[in-house]
Amino acid sequence: MMTTDNNEVDLQAVEAFGERLVGFLNGGALTLMISIGHRTGSFDAMAEMPPAASEEIAKKSGLQERYVREWLGSMVTGGIVHFDEQQQTYDLPVEHAAVLTRAARPNNVSATMQWISVLGQVEDEIVQCFREGGGVPYSSYNRFHEVMAEESDQTTVAGMIEHIVPAVPGLSEKLEQGIDAMDVGCGSGWALCELAAAYPHSRFSGYDLSKEGIGRAQQEAERRGLSNIQFSVKDISHLGEIEAFDLITAFDVVHDQAQPATVLNEIAAALRPDGTFLMQDIGASSHVHHNRDHDLGPFLYTISCMHCMTVSLAQGGAGLGAVWGKETACNMLAEAGFASVEVKELEHDFLNYYYIARKS
Repeated sequence: MMTTDNNEVDLQAVEAFGERLVGFLNGGALTLMISIGHRTGSFDAMAEMPPAASEEIAKKSGLQERYVREWLGSMVTGGIVHFDEQQQTYDLPVEHAAVLTRAARPNNVSATMQWISVLGQVEDEIVQCFREGGGVPYSSYNRFHEVMAEESDQTTVAGMIEHIVPAVPGLSEKLEQGIDAMDVGCGSGWALCELAAAYPHSRFSGYDLSKEGIGRAQQEAERRGLSNIQFSVKDISHLGEIEAFDLITAFDVVHDQAQPATVLNEIAAALRPDGTFLMQDIGASSHVHHNRDHDLGPFLYTISCMHCMTVSLAQGGAGLGAVWGKETACNMLAEAGFASVEVKELEHDFLNYYYIARKS
């Protein structure tokens, strides 16, 4: 035990915490390299190969060997890839491929690793906001829509028909018969396209403020040959729709809004009396002490600080943040006029809650 002027310092605790910091440093570095492995298709290539030399992996991936070899160094020392020093070959274990390749969808964790590099691009702007206030606009985030679409594909699109729709009693039957449905903050539109393809008798509308997102959504609808869907650039805090929809969805959207309370009010107004609002949002508490044991607590607060909260503040908004939590969400839904709110956790998605809200 070491003594300072006013406090005793537990040297063992200092050493233990220092070791944790070293672990964070290695983990952060590996996160970047896992993201690169995903983006370059290196994991996908290795999953299809027997143990191979770096030259063979580079050729299979269509990449430069020198870069592949250095990347493999981080993968080997990080315990992600096995290395046979006698044969000088590298091997991606099937157990690791099960959570690192595109074939592993919806369990491909490497896709989520991309967020660290996306967020890292705006660190200077975030530091400036710490000092001066304000926020960082969407336009500062390179590849946001691309990465968000992949994230949506993992949790929302992959589980839409098997898990999400059945979570709302009777919804599948109504969609099969034909109803009017809207998705607010639809982004690249993959989720809504999945619904439109599965339920051709229903009519679907997707709204988003981003021209880039809507452009990507329209391309996806055209690619899939969907005629029962339309996408429009619109500020969802000014929907102006009155009892026009039987189903309204919001997938990981509301907490990012500049005026989330207004958005919920607009959604309630646009919903028919017997309609359903289905909201997917981060599965967490509004109180930090209840999130201490959350498996992704640090990640959620980080992505909130460096994206969700700040993009709202950049618009002069509420800065609600990703970890607004179940308690605040339920209160805000009630204030927007929803008489009943059921919160469900679905087997396929450990990250989110699913709120089923009705006006009566």
